[in-house]
Amino acid sequence: MRAVLFDLDGTLVDSAPDLATALNRLLVEEGKAKLPYGVIRDQVSNGGNALVELGFGVKLGEPNQPELRQRLLDLYQENIGENSRIFAGLEELLKEFDRQPVPWGIVTNKPRIYTDLLLRELRIHAAAVVCPEDLGVSKPDPAPLLLAARQLATPPEQCLYVGDHVRDIEAGRRAGMQTLVAGFGYIGIHEQPSSWGADFIANTVPELNAWIRQKIA
Repeated sequence: MRAVLFDLDGTLVDSAPDLATALNRLLVEEGKAKLPYGVIRDQVSNGGNALVELGFGVKLGEPNQPELRQRLLDLYQENIGENSRIFAGLEELLKEFDRQPVPWGIVTNKPRIYTDLLLRELRIHAAAVVCPEDLGVSKPDPAPLLLAARQLATPPEQCLYVGDHVRDIEAGRRAGMQTLVAGFGYIGIHEQPSSWGADFIANTVPELNAWIRQKIA
């Protein structure tokens, strides 16, 4: 294995606190009660549409959904990066990659505007950052992962993709990459990562770091 690609939210960065703040602010504006943090955290990897449905019961395609989603994203943009952090222990791994060097990048379904803002706030500098706008498709389509591999000048079969959602593992497998589940990410209690077909499930950052270090040694 010569290169590592990460999903962003719930894998590389713990961004749920800022997204939860934005959703609860919107709920209060609409005269609704705030939701518990843990309930919101489980849905963060599913994006803005899922958060709007969680908070308001409004699904994609319903008349007021686009307005609620945009207001949610506007509130998120106001405080993006305020309480988000790289998962503890991963920053050390990224520094090791830069020293060795091991090429690494990010493939996310997060829109480019919010991805770039978050990475800038957290001072994350990846060699490749691929967002849905780059190709007009999102995971589980493997195309974004294949683009990132090309940007890292590494064959897909020599790349690892790390994610916290079944679509991440599906995309990685379809791209011909090794796959790893970030079990410490935003995985709901009813989800079963063991059924996703990943090469490894790391339930903690130390487990993830140890497995990756062994593979790139």
